[in-house]
Amino acid sequence: MPDITITLTDTENKSLEYAAVSVTDWSSHAVKNRARKAKDEIIALLVAHCNSNGISIATGEDAQVTQAFDLGIVQTAAERDASASTFEDGIV
Repeated sequence: MPDITITLTDTENKSLEYAAVSVTDWSSHAVKNRARKAKDEIIALLVAHCNSNGISIATGEDAQVTQAFDLGIVQTAAERDASASTFEDGIV
């Protein structure tokens, strides 16, 4: 499980203290909520793909996210960015 560290300037920290009771809790909730939304998107894409192609869907959300990546239904943002850069540079 990755441990993510965020470095803020003193001004950024003070500003977030104005907006949130706990900067750490707020940051954690924001990241976890974005991850939840991405997971829901991935699973929806997997279900649609599997239903259209008669493929059995893995059991459990962890397995379903893994299956979506293994089947090439989804890519990481870095992979999509690299593909877009390659296409824009005329390299296919």
